[in-house]
Amino acid sequence: MQDASAQMALLQFMTCNLPSTAIPASIHCDHLIVGERGAQSDLESGIKMNQEVFDFLESAAKKYGIEFWPPGAGIIHQSVLENYAAPGLMMLGTDSHTPNAGGLSTIAIGVGGADAVEALVGAPWELKAPRILGVELKGKLSGWASPKDVILNLAGQLTVRGGTGFIIEYFGPGVDTLSCTGMATVTNMGAEVGATTSIFPFKPAHVRYLEATHRHDVAAEAKKFSDIVQLKADEDAEYDEVITIDLSKLEPHINGPFTPDLSTPLSQFKQTVKELEWPEKLSAGLIGSCTNSSYEDMTRVEGMVRDAMEAGLKPASDFYITPGSDQIRETLRRDGPLDTFKEAGGTLLSNACGPCIGQWKRHDGVEKGTPNAIFTSYNRNFRGRNDGNPETMNFLASPEIVTAMAFAGTTTFNPMTDSLPTPSGKEFRFNPPSGVEIPSKPFEVAREEFRPLTQAPDPSVTVAISPTSERLALLEPFDPFPASELSGLRVLVKVTGKCTTDTISAAGPWLKYKGHLPNISENTLNTAINAETGEVNVAYDLDGSKHTIPELGKRWRAAQQPWLVVAEHNYGEGSAREHAALQPRYLGARIVLAKSFARIHETNLKKQGVVPLTFANEADYDKIGAGDEVSTVGLYEMLLNGGKGDVALKVKKHKTGEEALIKTKHAVSKDQAGFILAGSALNLLSKRQ
Repeated sequence: MQDASAQMALLQFMTCNLPSTAIPASIHCDHLIVGERGAQSDLESGIKMNQEVFDFLESAAKKYGIEFWPPGAGIIHQSVLENYAAPGLMMLGTDSHTPNAGGLSTIAIGVGGADAVEALVGAPWELKAPRILGVELKGKLSGWASPKDVILNLAGQLTVRGGTGFIIEYFGPGVDTLSCTGMATVTNMGAEVGATTSIFPFKPAHVRYLEATHRHDVAAEAKKFSDIVQLKADEDAEYDEVITIDLSKLEPHINGPFTPDLSTPLSQFKQTVKELEWPEKLSAGLIGSCTNSSYEDMTRVEGMVRDAMEAGLKPASDFYITPGSDQIRETLRRDGPLDTFKEAGGTLLSNACGPCIGQWKRHDGVEKGTPNAIFTSYNRNFRGRNDGNPETMNFLASPEIVTAMAFAGTTTFNPMTDSLPTPSGKEFRFNPPSGVEIPSKPFEVAREEFRPLTQAPDPSVTVAISPTSERLALLEPFDPFPASELSGLRVLVKVTGKCTTDTISAAGPWLKYKGHLPNISENTLNTAINAETGEVNVAYDLDGSKHTIPELGKRWRAAQQPWLVVAEHNYGEGSAREHAALQPRYLGARIVLAKSFARIHETNLKKQGVVPLTFANEADYDKIGAGDEVSTVGLYEMLLNGGKGDVALKVKKHKTGEEALIKTKHAVSKDQAGFILAGSALNLLSKRQ
């Protein structure tokens, strides 16, 4: 569990009154450190600003026997890859990029906090049976192409919805040419196409990585086990769908802006920039993060940086480097790349998520609302995500392409064909990057202060929560579903366009309230676009008065007016952000009606007692609007029947009184029907303990 989501997961777990977790668990303090000046000062500031939360997490870890990784230790996914992931293991993580561990042949699935609590208390965990998408890899990467380009290309083919309901399984001779960390980069970004998880078969590269990360025993067991049960597809395996990617023909790709599936080959990017009038000046290049901070990534980049410096060049744009863990940081320090990055003028950030998730305080004079371009080796690039500026265009690429662009200072540079002028007057052209898969000596161990704290459960420990805290608050149970159909609901807002979990519950400065549901609810849907007016974060009460969306939600909550949201496709895509379900529920939401849902968010809604419904006929989206009165037809009966039955919505237009019946679809299972009837999964779990 990462620190932002662990707060609410632990607050829910505490209500179950158990002495310890039923399965091994860990907490990683990685989301709350702001990237600004550099690693040491940022870490010190982050600890000071978030001490109350870190104390809470550490005390809960001690009480319940959970392994605790302190701030600065590393990003959860990198730490998991280095310490926990193992071939054939299954794990859950409270973050959408948990499938990073699939690069080490681990079935790793991102979930919301309520799902995590089910696992922590030893209850069965349920998942709608996924289909299998086979991705056949042929050939071998060469030149500027990297593992990142595999998933950038695939995202362009599938779109952000194309992987929903699938596990992506990679196979073919091309798999043997990839490193373990390269595979992890690919599986990490499977979240961007909506996949349940992604996985690679067990290969010798996994043994090399396990041994280099001081896990010889795991490597030996994995080899022994794989001789008995082959950790790969059966010879006669049939996939529901198959996509083939020829690595030998793959060129670098650049994805964005504002969505990770807008994929453009590098050879076409300059022309695209000019045609679409995207910014040509590059404001910043940012490399590292959980997606791309491996030894292989960083040594490939170091070679480029060293060659450029020898030619007299320095980055023309701000250049930031985020190591994924203290283990990788100390290894890079030992072997030289860190010194090279510093000499080039790069800013080394803390071993934390930082700018990737909106924890970035810029000092380059770019004001909010100013269009500008950044290149990152991150995994997600929704509008406003990185710095809170909705006009910052984040283009996703490999660390090598990001670095080349940073030296050029322009988005139109192509390192495969273009050269840069040097102080001597000569032209400099980057050589195709090359790096080292794993260090010649095993990875350095993390510094002592960044090693995990492991302890048996201690019931004498008091979990640290101040009754006057603005950051943490104990949870009150949600009210159960009424013993009848829902009636008198009103549409709070009708949303158009992308409505991601960032849209529903923004990160950045709001992360400080992750453990305080009333406070963080103040940001609910605060970047959503009103479909009927085109305004951002604007909703209108029944009397015509204008409010922000969370203001109106609070107003209706106080008036005990239940409500619903109407939205378009892939509602809730992005992070496994449970707060995007908790906040609307807290404010009074009972239903979300959309054209389609992202997997994790749809489950999160049901776990919090909110009913996700989709239009049986998408054209009916035009039949319902803000303020309309809604009652359900068949919903209560469907819930009593364990998810069996049809549900429709009776809509009475707010302004005209006209009535319409909208048919809907649902994917409510028997267990989920029980959650909704009880008011939430937590209510049901608490009764069972």
